[in-house]
Amino acid sequence: MKAMILERLSSLEKEREPLVLASIPDPVPGDDEVLLRIRTCGVCHTELDEIEGRTPPPHLPVVLGHQVVGIVEATGRHVEGIQQGDRLGVAWIFSSCGRCKYCLEGNENLCNEFKATGRDANGGYAEFMTVPAASAFPIPDIFSDAEAAPLLCAGAIGYRSLKLTGLQNGQNLGLTGFGASAHLVLKITRYRFPASKIFVFARSPKEREFAMEIGAVWAGDTADSPPELLDCIIDTTPVWKPVVEAMKHLKPGGRLVINAIRKEDHDKETLLELDYPEHLWMEKEIKSVANVARSDVHEFLRLAAQIPIQPDIQEYSLEDANIALLELKNRKIRGAKVLLI
Repeated sequence: MKAMILERLSSLEKEREPLVLASIPDPVPGDDEVLLRIRTCGVCHTELDEIEGRTPPPHLPVVLGHQVVGIVEATGRHVEGIQQGDRLGVAWIFSSCGRCKYCLEGNENLCNEFKATGRDANGGYAEFMTVPAASAFPIPDIFSDAEAAPLLCAGAIGYRSLKLTGLQNGQNLGLTGFGASAHLVLKITRYRFPASKIFVFARSPKEREFAMEIGAVWAGDTADSPPELLDCIIDTTPVWKPVVEAMKHLKPGGRLVINAIRKEDHDKETLLELDYPEHLWMEKEIKSVANVARSDVHEFLRLAAQIPIQPDIQEYSLEDANIALLELKNRKIRGAKVLLI
């Protein structure tokens, strides 16, 4: 099969084509797995973290991609309830141990043996992939393949982030960074919390303009001050400065939720600017988001179909995966980027 593979770690500042187009053997499903013929795969900032070594794959080469929509070609002999021809999605969660405290509580995202699609196992930058049947999710008919792809990560992790804020209707929400996940969070929030005002912080004037187009009441630069203090803020940026800036804008008792698997180091010295009275006092708190649980994906797909959410997407061919990644690295973003296989 055709695939874009990662053979070695590199910096996208120096290596403009980190993925290589290759022909590799078609995968064969195990007893508890399904084989998917891939139709689309979303492009996520986490792929940049993998390529540049912040969350490196344990083995190379590997096929990246964890926002996958495909058609079932075959099923393992122990798989029940899934038929050839079904349309399924695959998210960041590939597998977990199924036995530990976290798995038994439905928090398999915290499992010590959590394995990620497109990092610990081959993902969706290819024509076929296998995945445990338990980690394959039915896609609501209302969504096209390209619309569904970003819902599986950007949407699901955004949904988990919003839950972790504890936002109540009428409270102010801030979004720092306005890429694939944040624009979906804005749409969810407007539906679930119609009395809440949404404030967006983004470096790019185009991202700020986009935020206002789809319902933000205010949009400013990362270092700008909003006209009101905020009850909660979700940070989706890869750097540290927005974290420090965001803490200044929280009300007493406010919460910052960091939706990022890793942070880059180039502005880490910004943390030295942290001032306890200004940034942390008055019972402000910071919480991180770790992966997604299967329940997040199931719940979000149902909610997205009810709203219904229409992601703003940019489409690329599989062979243009490097172009999409470089644009993501350089913050050329409007909505979500999707590869058509």
